[in-house]
Amino acid sequence: MNLQRLKESARNGLWRQNPGLAQILGLCPILAISTSMVNAVSLGIATVLAMALSNLAVAGLRRWIAYEIRIPVFILIIAALVTVLDLAFNAFLHSLYLVLGIFIPLITTNCIVLARAEAYAAKNSVLDSTLDGIMMGLGLVWVLALLGALRELIGGGTLFSGIDMIFPGLAPLNVLGGDYPGFLLILLPPGAFFTLGILIAGYNAINARRAARQAAATSPPASASAP
Repeated sequence: MNLQRLKESARNGLWRQNPGLAQILGLCPILAISTSMVNAVSLGIATVLAMALSNLAVAGLRRWIAYEIRIPVFILIIAALVTVLDLAFNAFLHSLYLVLGIFIPLITTNCIVLARAEAYAAKNSVLDSTLDGIMMGLGLVWVLALLGALRELIGGGTLFSGIDMIFPGLAPLNVLGGDYPGFLLILLPPGAFFTLGILIAGYNAINARRAARQAAATSPPASASAP
């Protein structure tokens, strides 16, 4: 893989085709688990691993998978890998596993994972497909991190709540002070939709501004009027 291909894959995953902001896929985990930054990022990292490994497996086996049964086979591969992740979380991060609950197994049915296996991994090399899975997953991670941080900060005034489930001994940051009353609505499902809507609006505004600048830079200068 050349450097240009690497940059293109990074741009697509992190911004242009971002799963959470551009493709609007995987809304169930995005909205349900993003009540705190730690929960959101943890599920995002699990999704990165699932996407990278499933893309690697699909790309490596694509020549031996009949076209007619490709979707069931892809789901079987994803389900097997997600089961391994689920057991690993249960064994090594049990407290976090109890918080994330059903959302780790639900990665199997996440449209993001299956969509990349079908649209990209089934048509490209193992290296390219693995990198695509990593970049698409990281694009979801930063959206989840920002969404979780905003909801946690506005809703409870803290950041990194639950970090002790991963690193025992660490405590969350009480950013807005102990007397902050909190804003419960932002932690409820309507708050998740509202916050994600703001992020999508900001994403679209940035893209529109970039497009306008590019159009202005490439358009020919207006001819001067004759005297």
